[in-house]
Amino acid sequence: MPAGKPAGVPCVQLDADGRCQLFGRPERPQVCVNLRPEPGMCGSTRAQALAMLAALELATSPSVGLI
Repeated sequence: MPAGKPAGVPCVQLDADGRCQLFGRPERPQVCVNLRPEPGMCGSTRAQALAMLAALELATSPSVGLI
């Protein structure tokens, strides 16, 4: 996604199981390479992880706070 990934939109590189198709490959974006998920970020279930990700995307959206 050359222009970045919009909040709420799954990455185009995820397969049907939600796994990154670029994992371990040199073309994987640096932001993904540097991401080090931790229990505090992911929770203990997929649903918790997705809810936390949605909250992070909303909190870091460039449009938040703009009128």
